[in-house]
Amino acid sequence: MLPQRHRRRFITCTVVAAAFGLVSSQSYAASGDARPRPWNARHQADVSRQHIKAVHHHGGRSAVAAPGSGGDGSDEAENSAEATAQFTEARTAPGVVAPGAYGAAWQQLQSMRHTHGDWDHVTKKAYNADDPRYRDVNSNSSGGAGKVTGRITGIAADDQGYVYAGGANGGVFRSKTGGGHWEPIADKLPSLSTGTLALDGKKRLWYATGESNTGATAFVGTGVYVLSDPHRGQFRPGGRVGGAELESTVIHALRFAGSKVWAATSRGVWSHSATTLSGPWKLEFAPNPEYMPGGAKEDDPSGPYKNIANDIAVDPKDPSKVLLAVGWRGGDTYNGLYAKQADRSWKPASGLGDLPTGHDDVGNMTFAAAADGSRLYAIDQSPAQTAANPDSGLKGVYVAKNGSPFGPWTQIADYTKLKASGSALQSAGYQPGIQSWYNQFLQVDPANADHVYLGLEEVFETKNGGTSWSTPGPYWNFPFPCWSIDPAKQTGDCSQTTHSDQHAVALGSYRGKTWAYVGNDGGIYRRPLNGTVDSGGHATDWQSLNDGTLDTLQYYSVGVGKDLTHGGVSVTGGLQDNGQSILRGHDKVMGSNFGGDGADTITDPANGCNIAAEYVYLDMWVTQNCGVNDGSWATDPSKATEYEVAPPDKDLGGSGARFIAPITADAKDTNTWVAGGRHVWVNIKGFAIRSGKEWKNAYDLGDGHVATAVASSGGTVYVGWCGPCNNQGFSRGIAVGNADGTGWHQLNLPTDGTIPHRYISGFEVDPANAQHVYVAVNGFSRKWTEGPGAGVGHLFESKNGGANWTDISANLPDVPANTVKLLPNGGLALGTDLATFYRPADATKWQVLGRNLPTAAVMQLRLGPDSRLYAATHGRGIWSFDIQRLKATRND
Repeated sequence: MLPQRHRRRFITCTVVAAAFGLVSSQSYAASGDARPRPWNARHQADVSRQHIKAVHHHGGRSAVAAPGSGGDGSDEAENSAEATAQFTEARTAPGVVAPGAYGAAWQQLQSMRHTHGDWDHVTKKAYNADDPRYRDVNSNSSGGAGKVTGRITGIAADDQGYVYAGGANGGVFRSKTGGGHWEPIADKLPSLSTGTLALDGKKRLWYATGESNTGATAFVGTGVYVLSDPHRGQFRPGGRVGGAELESTVIHALRFAGSKVWAATSRGVWSHSATTLSGPWKLEFAPNPEYMPGGAKEDDPSGPYKNIANDIAVDPKDPSKVLLAVGWRGGDTYNGLYAKQADRSWKPASGLGDLPTGHDDVGNMTFAAAADGSRLYAIDQSPAQTAANPDSGLKGVYVAKNGSPFGPWTQIADYTKLKASGSALQSAGYQPGIQSWYNQFLQVDPANADHVYLGLEEVFETKNGGTSWSTPGPYWNFPFPCWSIDPAKQTGDCSQTTHSDQHAVALGSYRGKTWAYVGNDGGIYRRPLNGTVDSGGHATDWQSLNDGTLDTLQYYSVGVGKDLTHGGVSVTGGLQDNGQSILRGHDKVMGSNFGGDGADTITDPANGCNIAAEYVYLDMWVTQNCGVNDGSWATDPSKATEYEVAPPDKDLGGSGARFIAPITADAKDTNTWVAGGRHVWVNIKGFAIRSGKEWKNAYDLGDGHVATAVASSGGTVYVGWCGPCNNQGFSRGIAVGNADGTGWHQLNLPTDGTIPHRYISGFEVDPANAQHVYVAVNGFSRKWTEGPGAGVGHLFESKNGGANWTDISANLPDVPANTVKLLPNGGLALGTDLATFYRPADATKWQVLGRNLPTAAVMQLRLGPDSRLYAATHGRGIWSFDIQRLKATRND
């Protein structure tokens, strides 16, 4: 989230297949996420570049445009399509992935040997987005979100002070103190992706896996699990409800009615006994069953769009009366509200009053019922409005004053009414509900049916059933007169707000006080249920619960260098929606020295304050003092200590580079950098670079081709590329040449599986011989992937510069590989979506590297100057491993 950059700041937004790669290869569409840096001189000129996940539409369906397919990089919608490619395309192209791939890999992992040694949790510290040390034009500081962590997509709370928070890809954490002092309780499960959390009438905790946001970094799950004693217990695989019916889905909602639990999933609506947890789930309704697994069209690329269910509303007076909210947020003919008929079939509902029922106006929808059954509320995102209105897709907020799903319903808010309630989103050039396909929650006060919390990009509240609204959780503090960038005042006289992009809500009690808990792209926050507000209706009592023990940070990269000032090392990395973090040798709290989305990183091993941070699409920035600023830049911009040095491909937006584009420093010369877009760019000034004009174009990968991985050693450069990058005509290759622009050529990569026809995700070059190279290949092997040439294997070795390759995957589980690192002892480390693996120098078989590392995707491995291996995970922060422990590792 958060502001401080006027550069576009997109989070990706695709859904189903993501890191587990278990569903179809078709992504769920695109999104942009941009936030400005509001106080610098460019604010007015760049006000359209905001932290918004806008949707790009094409032909009535949100498009997933292939890189190179057009777009000038200046519009949120145009850029959004490329954003989807980050996770989904890498793990699915060139074809459809069959359900069960991840489960099979996880089962194999259970029987593998582990090396000696434990991983250490580096980022188990509070991360202060408002850190005054880094308060300048490129930081997130002073926006008001305070301490943050990664996206929280599920919350449950009880009346005894227990709170449960689910990370997007981080599993479930428990607090016994009303929030804070968190402990993980789901790390033994095969999926750490959170759809929703819910407590039932028996105080059991239900965990639905598979993140329910249509975002590109959303992972599918392995079903629903129940914990009978959530105060003391831990989730385990044996606690799964039913069988494998809900594997490879995302789960939007769980609703309890009578003796049943209902689940709204990406493959229709299911039900199960809430008392007898064995036996299969029952499919209640799928509007297009032919697209389901086993159906005639199960391999159709549009399959993941065809049976999406968003929520379920049950009549409190008659549990047999159920209303289903079904439909893809981009629009489809099956979208609508469905009711069960006398013959037990499901038919479209109509005549409900103000609540839309037509397929053009029913998109993402959320229900919330009053505890006494007297009210039922709903949010509706309209596909038609999303397509036509660049500022908001919110159709409206509605209430059924009799508590019945069948109404009559009355509209109580639209985006214009919410805008007038104290929203700060308009300062970003948009209106409330611009991301209502991504941001939704509703919660009714159990003691007052007219008191409702509403989550969109911001947190809204009504205490009179919707007659009037306030905005206790505004987007940020920047447009308010009370805001000040002066570090001595922190956020001026403005009260803390929440991070933006709301996903989850719950009410709970601790020490006699009832709290409202909200989860968003920056973690979890709380305030008293009936809290205090200022004259503008903005809350004065938000508390961040992101104390560092809840680490769900979603890293794309990690950089490590010596801390020459304080000793030890400085660790930094790019994050989804939370900028660039930095943790120096003496720090007890991490700070944010670059704002916007973080991406790839280059750090000087000899000086950790020399950092190049990528925003997105190769928009690179460099600092040589860790981004620390004394504030003098505010009156003299020439005193700024961070410089934009983006290669020219950045100006082409998504058509010129991947959303998270690869950058690297040469392994033997830290002054030689390589950045990959459509072109291979080389900088020979290292951290002394001050302008994007100083990059040289070493090689053109070709029209429609974009780099997916780069490596350089002694001036020999390897570049992996794709284009098209999705399963429609997927193509990939490897180019090799010299940093000085000579000797470039494309390797001959036949489609016979020698190197699988899948996404090239990482290289490692032997420092002793640049002709000796390893390549990591993403996606699943031919057994699971139906596309042509998908091949078998995930790690390949060449000793002649790529002329010939050998598959060295051996006993690796069949799971997407992301990053490979050659260790000083000659061994290899491989980071995957499941674990990090190790192969000793004189061995052929792989072991799991160490213990303790959570089951989260390892996006990048980096060796530090302290003889430790660092792993950037996308959901559980950064971890490190002492590679000297590998001396005791036995070989085959």
